[in-house]
Amino acid sequence: MSDEVERDLERQLCMTHERFVAAMNARLPGMELGQKERYFAVLSALVAKLETPGKPLREILQEMMAEAATYVFQEMGSG
Repeated sequence: MSDEVERDLERQLCMTHERFVAAMNARLPGMELGQKERYFAVLSALVAKLETPGKPLREILQEMMAEAATYVFQEMGSG
């Protein structure tokens, strides 16, 4: 039963990733240049960290929280 639950969760994760990509692709044309730059900075850093073999997800998330905070505050103040 555990393998079945895990496979279902993996399937749901893949579907959610696809929804995320579609949602962001739909938003890109309406985003201002500064927003696109901030989003790219956060996303490219996250992907680079995820590509590091053997790096624990917990460590990646801790690093991203610290690094992304600046961009989050910039975005919140840009309105």
